[in-house]
Order: sequence, then structure tokens, then C-alpha cells
Amino acid sequence: MRHLHRLPAWQRRTLYGAGTVLLGSGVAWLALRYGRASDSLPLPLEAWLMRLHGVAGFVALFCFGVLAAAHVPQGLRLSRRMRWAGQRSSGLWLCGLAGALALTGYLLYYFAPDVVRPSLGWLHSGVGVAMAALIISHRRRLRSTASSNPASGEIARPAAASGRQDAHRGFE
Repeated sequence: MRHLHRLPAWQRRTLYGAGTVLLGSGVAWLALRYGRASDSLPLPLEAWLMRLHGVAGFVALFCFGVLAAAHVPQGLRLSRRMRWAGQRSSGLWLCGLAGALALTGYLLYYFAPDVVRPSLGWLHSGVGVAMAALIISHRRRLRSTASSNPASGEIARPAAASGRQDAHRGFE
């Protein structure tokens, strides 16, 4: 038996890899940027960290697009049937935080005037750290739901008799 709503391995690896690179490059950039004297010149590593952060951001946007197409709608359906209300609320929060990160990142890169840039940057950083914590919580809630009620967490998938492929399984 396989967990009905578990992400395929390639999605998990890509999402967690991009998230790790995003969190690591963002925190490292903050440490370099604000850990030096304000009158000193920026270090070359800062620019490379932002480039890495940007590439990982595009990978994360792709992952969230894949999740929005399959994982999120299926999760909403299952949360109603199987009473995974904790999963639904944390998943919806994750969707909102992902949107906030995409918007603040876009604004920082293209539109933020110098007056607003520091505040928007700290907001972006705070939302990023909050999202990392919520992803851990979202995954732990899934584990606790499955272990407390095995019947609701583990379901065997029936063989596709009609030839119609399940939308979520199409990404495996």
C-alpha cells in the first residue's frame, strides 16, 4: 500500500532541493550583507548568491506550478473526504506564502524603489523562513495523521480499469 497523496520522488527531491538552496543562499546573503560594516563595499560572493537564489527561485516556481496542477486540487478533495483539515489549512497557507514570495521577489528585482527596498527585503526574508518552517510542519502533520489513523493515511490504489490515468499519477 502506498500513501494516496504523497508527492512523487522527483517532485519531492526537486522541491526540497530548490527550497534548501533558496533558504541557504538567502540566509547566506543576509549574513554577508548585514554582517559587514555599512560603509564597506559589497563582496563579489553577494552577487553570486543572488544569482543562485534567482535560479533556485525559478525552479521553485516550476515546482509550485506542478503542485498547483495536481497535488493541491487532490489534497483539497481528500481533506474533505478524509478529514485532513490540518493538512488543508497548512497547504493553503503554503500556497499563500508561495504567492507572497513570488510577488515580493518580483518586486525586489524589478520595481522596488530604494526607499521601500529594505522593508520589502526583510518581508521577503521573513516569509521565506516562515515558509520553510511551515513545509516541515505540513510534512509532520501528514506523518502524525497517517500514524494515528492508518486507515485514513494509507490507501491502496486500485488498478486503472478504464484506462483513464489519474491526474496525480501522471507526474510520476
